[in-house]
Amino acid sequence: MIKPRSGSDVNTVKRQIEGCYNKPVTVKLNLGRNKYISFPATVNGIYPSLFTVSPDDKKFLGKTAYSYSEIVCGRVKLTSRSL
Repeated sequence: MIKPRSGSDVNTVKRQIEGCYNKPVTVKLNLGRNKYISFPATVNGIYPSLFTVSPDDKKFLGKTAYSYSEIVCGRVKLTSRSL
């Protein structure tokens, strides 16, 4: 079982993601077994139970929709980046 980070819940994560709407971010995915992948992207959709990102690299064909609970559990991390 993945332990959630202390002090974070789904509503807090939703508000933070809404602040990143149409802004460049770096997405870091935990693929398990000490495997990580990160890529530059832009948050382009905010929905009640998930958000979507558009990778800046056209060759990247990974999953582009993530639930807010994936951030709470630590599977997905978003960091904002400047232009």
